[in-house]
Amino acid sequence: MIKQSFCYPLFRAPGQGVDELCRLAASIGYAGVELWFRDEAFDALLDAAAAHGLTVASMCGHRSLELGMATRGEHDRIEAELRASIEVAARHGIPNLICFSGHGEPEQAEADAIEACAACLRRVAPAAEAAGVNVNMELLNSKVDHAGYRCDHTRFGVAVCERVASARVRLLYDIYHMQIMEGDVIRTMTEQMRWIGHVHTAGNPGRHDLDAEQELNYRAICRAIGKAGYDGFVAHEFSPKADHGEALREAFDVCRGA
Repeated sequence: MIKQSFCYPLFRAPGQGVDELCRLAASIGYAGVELWFRDEAFDALLDAAAAHGLTVASMCGHRSLELGMATRGEHDRIEAELRASIEVAARHGIPNLICFSGHGEPEQAEADAIEACAACLRRVAPAAEAAGVNVNMELLNSKVDHAGYRCDHTRFGVAVCERVASARVRLLYDIYHMQIMEGDVIRTMTEQMRWIGHVHTAGNPGRHDLDAEQELNYRAICRAIGKAGYDGFVAHEFSPKADHGEALREAFDVCRGA
């Protein structure tokens, strides 16, 4: 069965506490919960996850989506932030960190942006390896949501990973974003499985529930990646259309991989 997680800020109903949400998720069958940047609820989330047997599966390792690793002048800052996040992740048993290519330099060639990202990740790869923490560069679409983002195709992310050549430098394959940019999700994910450290879901178009109103067949996708040997988390990162708890339950049922 696919291990499933969810991004708690998107599924926390108005007035709902983190403990209540984690209790509900555990009762459904979730294995993990995650966040973006560490916030005021981080300690409460750690406590709630532990109380209900959930892994805190992933969090962002540095800021920001725009000022990322493709900009060489940001490398010192990003390295320091990632090293600090690796220590936090190792201390709390968080297996995945998210990193970002950002927008890069004006008129920067793709090959140079790839090498800049690889150069930054080479600086932190030994620390990630020693800690047993994945640093996953996120694939985001530049067509609808993140204009100017450089790591907007699988080929870019794979090229970075190949240049770093570390078992702990991998990709966050966001299915919603890559459906927008390139489609062919099942073939791409199964062919590039060795580089995928974490997965995000959302329905397209709209970035909402994994229902019959959107175009992705998540049952087939999860079945295929499970058969291909993927053993990481599939994490839901969408805005529910209606009841948050019901959306959480329905997404779990769709992606259980049966």
